[in-house]
This record gives sequence, C-alpha cells and structure tokens, in this order.
Amino acid sequence: MIVYYKRSQLKKYMKTKFIGLVIVLLSGISYAQQDAQYTQYMYNTTVVNPAYAGTRESLSVFALHRAQWVGLQGAPSTNNFSINTPIGNNVGLGVSFMNDKIGPSDENNIAIDFSYSIAISEAYKLSFGLKGSANLLNVDFTKLNIYNPGDPRFQDNIDNRFSPNIGVGLYLHSDNTYFGLSAPSLLQSKHFDGTANNSATSFIAAERTHYYLIAGHVFDFSDNLQFKPSVLSKIVQGAPLQVDLSGNFLINKKFTAGLAYRWDAAFSALAGFQVNDSWFIGYAYDRETTQLANFNSGSHELFLRFELFKRNEKITSPRFF
Repeated sequence: MIVYYKRSQLKKYMKTKFIGLVIVLLSGISYAQQDAQYTQYMYNTTVVNPAYAGTRESLSVFALHRAQWVGLQGAPSTNNFSINTPIGNNVGLGVSFMNDKIGPSDENNIAIDFSYSIAISEAYKLSFGLKGSANLLNVDFTKLNIYNPGDPRFQDNIDNRFSPNIGVGLYLHSDNTYFGLSAPSLLQSKHFDGTANNSATSFIAAERTHYYLIAGHVFDFSDNLQFKPSVLSKIVQGAPLQVDLSGNFLINKKFTAGLAYRWDAAFSALAGFQVNDSWFIGYAYDRETTQLANFNSGSHELFLRFELFKRNEKITSPRFF
C-alpha cells in the first residue's frame, strides 16, 4: 500500500536519471518495512519476539521514538511503548503500543505478550512466547499526489480498518548468550479489497508474515569492559533477506557505544548511558548506503528504559541484553 505514495512523493526530490532506480529500490523496501523497523532491536526485543517478556527478571518499561529518513516528505515515523514483567518464576507478561506513520497511512497496534520458561540446563532457559495483537489502519488518500485522480484505488479513504493477529516465539538464553526465532504476526491482513470498482483482487495489498531470527553473545574482556555482537535477520516473502549486524561495548557498566550495519541499506552509530540501577537512555543514528541517502539527512532513534528489579534486588552488573 505504500508503494504508490513513495513513487509520487519522491518524484519531487529526484533528478530524472535517478527516478527509475529509486522507484525499484523503494518498491522492495515497502514490502520489507511492513513491520516497523528498529536499529536498537536488542533493547526492544518484545516487539519481534513475545518469548522475551519477563526474561530480564524485572518490571521493564520502555519508550522509543524513531524518525526515519529525516527531510524526506512522508518518511516513516514510529513511536513505541511497552511494559513487561515476570510473574512468578516461569511466566512473563507484557503489553505494548505502537504508532507507525508512513506518508498517508497512520497505523496503531496494541499487543499482549505471554511467555513461559523452562530450565533446560544449569545455564540455559528456553522461553515460549505467544502474542495477541489488534491493529487499526487509517489511510488518507487526499495527502497523495495522484497521477490519475480517477484511479479507483484512491477514491475512498481507509478509516480505522481493524485486523486482529497472533504471533509466536522461542527464546533460548543464559546469562551471556541468547538465540530467538519468532513470527510476531502469523495472519495475513489484506487492505483495499473494498475500495475497487473493478476486479477487487487486483487492488489488494497484503501484509505478509515476517520471520525473525535474533542472536547475541557477551564477551567479558575485563570487569569494566564487555563486548556484545548481535544479529537480527528478517525474512518475508517478496522481499530480500534483511540482516542487521551490530557490536556494542559496555564500559564501566555505565556507557555503551557501538556500530551497526543493515545489509545493503545503512550504517549506524549507537550510544547509551546507564544513569542508575533503573534508568537507561540510548540513541542511534542511521545513514543510508543507497541512492536514498541523496534525499534525506539520516534516521534518528531515541529510547528510554526504566526498570524495577524483583523483590527490590540491587543489580550490581546491569544485564547487557
């Protein structure tokens, strides 16, 4: 559903010789980004994997704002808020809210996460996750520069189109290693099927199932220096494989700094500060490596995390994931 908008809006910014190239590029991106994109996925894991809920052994409150492709009209803007906590020894619960704006579309999603963990060895636990979500989609076609105003696809706005969904996840973790596999939205949602006057099936836009693989490991170089490489891979039908690679250093258990690379898309710089046992703030900046870099000044991501530890336990070494 985003393809038509990006094609029309980007024509204002491109020289003629780049139009064909960028349209092809963005057509692929529009499929890959049906789910909101995050550079700091390692701190926002419940969004992609419900099995993560409660595994930090604390009440964790998280808020994030992402401004993508700043300076490009109609570029994505995402806000996310979530809470998750352990319940007893093996159960985790969480709730999250997400607002994602792209061009004429405004999407709101609320989700509830449930996890159950079992110990499979002295070091590792395996968590099973279930996500239930509700989505509301609004699309205002009057915000478009439509080449053909008579096109039946753009005659009627979409107002609060409701679609429920379910998701699942697995999360294997120890004190310094984790692996996760998940599909946060298993049901395929279709849009525009009621707006066409002719053959409706030719105008359907489907939100496809996204599959996520995450992994990371913490290396202890010394008491005051840890290093964590991590990876997130996203697979969705009709789009190229997306891989995010990152490496973060934790210095004096207070400061984090690192770099990330989104395959064939962007480089990122990340930084964070553990203010005290409860508060952590982080920032990331992305710079495109594609032709799209000529038409925006990059992407910014800012988050804040607040945690209350179980039974008022004081954590002297904040967990790195």
